[in-house]
Amino acid sequence: MNKESMGTGSPLGDYLKARRASMRPEDVNLVAIGQRRVAGLRRDEVARLAGISQEYYIRLEQGRDHQPSDQVLRALARALRLGSDGVEYMHRLVRIQSGGVRLQDSEELAAAVDEGLRSMLAQWPSTPAMIVDRNLGIRMSNESARSELPGRWEPGSNAALVVFGDDWKRCDLQWERSARTTAAALRYSSDPGDPELHDLVGVLSLRDATFRGLWGNHLAAPPVVTEVDLVTSDGEESSFTQQAFQVPGDRGLVLIVLHRGQLGQAARSA
Repeated sequence: MNKESMGTGSPLGDYLKARRASMRPEDVNLVAIGQRRVAGLRRDEVARLAGISQEYYIRLEQGRDHQPSDQVLRALARALRLGSDGVEYMHRLVRIQSGGVRLQDSEELAAAVDEGLRSMLAQWPSTPAMIVDRNLGIRMSNESARSELPGRWEPGSNAALVVFGDDWKRCDLQWERSARTTAAALRYSSDPGDPELHDLVGVLSLRDATFRGLWGNHLAAPPVVTEVDLVTSDGEESSFTQQAFQVPGDRGLVLIVLHRGQLGQAARSA
């Protein structure tokens, strides 16, 4: 894969550059005068909006300052119109690039949690559900997910590969929305330095031009609640509300549930 798809600077610096490039002066109430040489905002404009020096902002983009304060990150989030998810994502990037070590669950705790999760998934015979890791690798799935949803939702597969695969594309009536949500979730939860992530992004980038564009934009957001409209395996059109829940522990596992019902109807009518 090419260097551009994974970035060549620090994780935080790559993210700031991408978000800066995605914004226009009018988005932040600036007047664009004359011909601009860069796409999006200039570095000095972001620095001014955030109330920090241009020199310091340049150091952040170039990865020469690995531990900006919470105050600086929140100021940058305001300048770049990022919400709370953006602030949390920048904090994660700072921890990663400063060499922060993730704690690991004990084997006993992990085994107990996994046993409970398998039992819970099995008790939802008509509700597709799965457990995914930081790279959206499928750790567990129930029979409903494997039989109702298009694509291969077996443990050992990957949710991003499924969503950007042909089977899912044919059946997802709002595929562009699902593609954006999936790419943003993968970037938000993953570790930029993870070799497994590099391999996954390389495969997806080669296979799908839409993914390349979304990944290059550095969109990052957790998949909290979204609507999914599918043609299921029985040929019927079904509308699901997809919700994601963090699994307790330090392994970065997420429970994803797709359910029909009043919540989905309320969300669609809102």
